[in-house]
Amino acid sequence: MTISEGDRLPEATLTRLGANGPETVTLGAITKGRKVVIFAVPGAYTGVCTTAHVPSFIRTKAKFDAKGVDEVVCLSVNDPFVMGAWGESTGATKAGISMLGDAAGALTKAIGMDFDAPPAGLIGRSKRYAMFVDDGVVKVLHLEASPGVCETSGGEAMLEAI
Repeated sequence: MTISEGDRLPEATLTRLGANGPETVTLGAITKGRKVVIFAVPGAYTGVCTTAHVPSFIRTKAKFDAKGVDEVVCLSVNDPFVMGAWGESTGATKAGISMLGDAAGALTKAIGMDFDAPPAGLIGRSKRYAMFVDDGVVKVLHLEASPGVCETSGGEAMLEAI
């Protein structure tokens, strides 16, 4: 079942690269009583993810802050080391975007956003989407028809929707 607007996000444990190495963070802790934008990408360092999706949220981060969004999260089925390095190389970390890994894809599978693209070497990855979550409930969900494009899931489109 694919998650929909109005659904509550399931509990999940994600990872990030902290000052002393990998740290776990629960999705509940991130979203409880907070307004959060979560955008997911098929893979760190991949083409559209690096050249379009992440930059769209870097460009719009201050406007999300002004709208009362507590946190902007980039999620990928990658480990925290990759997510940390990618956040540094793209400028996402400096912009204040939280780079979280769903290393085993547990959350991605639980919300029905997993896909495989063997010709591209992508197995068990996340579809490209963005969602606005208020206190754990999905209020806006923008899912791309193809993981190779970033149109409805970009920062500007989400900013306009909320």
